[in-house]
Amino acid sequence: METTKIAKAESVDMKLEVVLLGVSDVDRAKAFYENLGWRLDIDIAPSEDYRAVQMTPHNSGASIIFGKGVVSAAPGSAHSLVLAVDDVDAARDDLVARSVDVSDVFHYAGGPFNNTLENPRVGGRDPEGRSYFSFASFEDPDGNVWLLQEITSRLPGREWESTRTQATDAATLAELLHETAEHHDHFEKTHAEHNWWDWYAPYLSARQQGSSPEEAAAAADRRMDEVFHVPPR
Repeated sequence: METTKIAKAESVDMKLEVVLLGVSDVDRAKAFYENLGWRLDIDIAPSEDYRAVQMTPHNSGASIIFGKGVVSAAPGSAHSLVLAVDDVDAARDDLVARSVDVSDVFHYAGGPFNNTLENPRVGGRDPEGRSYFSFASFEDPDGNVWLLQEITSRLPGREWESTRTQATDAATLAELLHETAEHHDHFEKTHAEHNWWDWYAPYLSARQQGSSPEEAAAAADRRMDEVFHVPPR
């Protein structure tokens, strides 16, 4: 009996681009997210019954859309929308500086997003310093809840391979390396002997992903302290 072999089809690209958010006051919501530093992509109102506002977190591939006549979801019904950050403390400090009411850093007693326990949230960073395990939370004016999740390194297989290589010109790379060396100088003077490239790598990665020099330095410091166990002098 002849067996027919079915070729496995290549998966079609499907990128999560937009999350629809329910809000009660469009202008208030727009002002809140603009204050976070999010990019305003569109604000269109072709009729009295319809208005759509699209905004995108800094360096994010996904956006939010809210408005009038856009969604039927009740304002504030979105819960635990996740924003991945390199450094949860730095991200929290940025929100506080923007006058956002944000929680203290916490971790889940039963593991990320596990709300089955009586007291699922425990104050403080994950004791083991693991990527994916430390959080902070805040709400928009309607009560839509956002979670900051610290991801310092991704588990194997958690990133899609890029089909395009984006080259950095020599002048730009030289400038970025010079900046990295200047920021590494403080860490080198205040910490025990270590391999400079272990600090450079997370700093360069963070800067290329859109972090500020201060955020990148904080992420590199934390990685060295927690992963490579480089103590202060």
